[in-house]
Amino acid sequence: MSKKTNYILGIGCYYHDSSAALLKDGKVVAAVQEERFTRKKHDISFPEKAINFCLESENLEMEDIDYVSFYEKPVLKFERFISQTLENYPKTIKLFLKKTPTWFTKKLYLPKTLKKMGYKGRIFFVPHHYSHAANSFFFSPFEEAAIVNIDGVGEWATTSYGSGYKTEIELFKRINFPHSLGLLYSTITAYLGFKVNNSEYKVMGLSPYGLMDRKKNEYYLKLREVIDLKDDGSFSLDMRYFEYHYKERMPSKKMMELLEGGIREPESEITERHKNIAAALQMIYEDALFNILNHVKRETGLKNLVLGGGSALNSVANGKILKNTDFDDLWIPPDPGDGGSALGAAAYAHTSILKGGRVKKFVNADLGPGFEKEEIRSFLDEEDIDYYEFSSRKEKLERAAKIINDGKVIAWFDGRMEWGPRALGFRSILCDPTRVEMKKILNEKVKHREPFRPFAPVLPKENVADFFEIQDPIPEPAEYMLMVYPVKKDKRKKIPAVVHVDGSGRLQALRKKFNPDYYELIKEFEKLSGVPVLINTSFNVRGEPIVCTPSDAYKCMAGTGIDALFMGDFLIVKKDN
Repeated sequence: MSKKTNYILGIGCYYHDSSAALLKDGKVVAAVQEERFTRKKHDISFPEKAINFCLESENLEMEDIDYVSFYEKPVLKFERFISQTLENYPKTIKLFLKKTPTWFTKKLYLPKTLKKMGYKGRIFFVPHHYSHAANSFFFSPFEEAAIVNIDGVGEWATTSYGSGYKTEIELFKRINFPHSLGLLYSTITAYLGFKVNNSEYKVMGLSPYGLMDRKKNEYYLKLREVIDLKDDGSFSLDMRYFEYHYKERMPSKKMMELLEGGIREPESEITERHKNIAAALQMIYEDALFNILNHVKRETGLKNLVLGGGSALNSVANGKILKNTDFDDLWIPPDPGDGGSALGAAAYAHTSILKGGRVKKFVNADLGPGFEKEEIRSFLDEEDIDYYEFSSRKEKLERAAKIINDGKVIAWFDGRMEWGPRALGFRSILCDPTRVEMKKILNEKVKHREPFRPFAPVLPKENVADFFEIQDPIPEPAEYMLMVYPVKKDKRKKIPAVVHVDGSGRLQALRKKFNPDYYELIKEFEKLSGVPVLINTSFNVRGEPIVCTPSDAYKCMAGTGIDALFMGDFLIVKKDN
């Protein structure tokens, strides 16, 4: 008698980056964020469309799912909400009246919502930081590792650490709300006029334009008054500078006095002061991070480290971890934040609750929707779009490389969509890094975004050491664009469009097996230019999620300065080109 296939559906929602992920006998077969279908960036709603995609990918109905695993414990989170309301009463009345109804219509009613979809089985509610830990450790290449989670807040925990060994995870220390590195970063993000839970990476990208000197940056010295870093790796915030524990606004009047000015108006001028504040924040985050990690290293004695939580998307800090700690190796999943926690919840259910053995190691990130050749052709024909069909893979790659080498911008829509917030060569915009003007062209005519934003270089893994100051072996998270490293000084003039103001680049170090066509395209470009590097940025415009469908791709191309769209075996060229 053959063994029954076991399916576990992981779900995360109602805070930000709602998502769903599906495990089949411990192997990831599908994972996607809800935003890709609804086109609402960081969508918080119940991920019905993402769930349906996961089911369709395996030809399943909801009743075929054996278990559902949710990425946090809603009752425990509600307890924290009530506790915070009472502790800060009466300042919390407005927040309480606004937020309470959603608890009784959505957040505490997940079983009822799933029942409406036809699910009648068991639901596991996994503590949020254990979802992060399972996402980072169980899919890692390590048999044992130290585990560190840093985010805004889960139920109560904002930072936690512990260890993983084969199929076991233990988190033995945590820091609780309201003390939070993630919320500190979000507070200054809000102060600088950017959107919270969306634009923290913009502040990270802005920071090198400021004074990255702890002794000379006056705002670093000021912000150090806000956080107390202790010898045991822990920290606490001076809550007089914050309002997020009782209001929807984050920085307090005292914070504004400390930083000598009010909140920057969105889209207004970014001054030298704003740049220095961004630099100060990044330096303080790194101080706190390395303080935590060095303590965890001393405490656990383990040589490997895995990171989870939204703060693990801070690629600038990530690239400095192995240099500033005694860990030998590092792993971060493609989506370490709340979106990725749906996958972590499923992995925790499989490994820790059901004792099904460790999940299969993470291999590739192409876990989202893909489209067959005839589906793409049908869309193009129905929309009466002119296209060229390639006769071979070789022809496609050579044509794409030539267009890039001619100074044009191409969109690359190929295979299944990538999992996580970074475009990894399945839904990417690509162009020539050797042309210094490409950064301005991309920001102004294609992405429609702020001019200080950098672009990422992608290159074959075997070429990385030629261009970057990086340790050997190259940490695996570099494949997911989660690490920033200095570009070698003698190479900066060769690839100026991907070198940030501080001489660094957020690289994607690519294995051929990860995405063969993407890899070969870089090799074809190298034949023409002598440089095995491309600019890779996400296939979207500012304020929108990465494209998912052929329709999304064509609309994005039509409304931007993209010159050509490579969609599967088809080429669509702008009519004015």
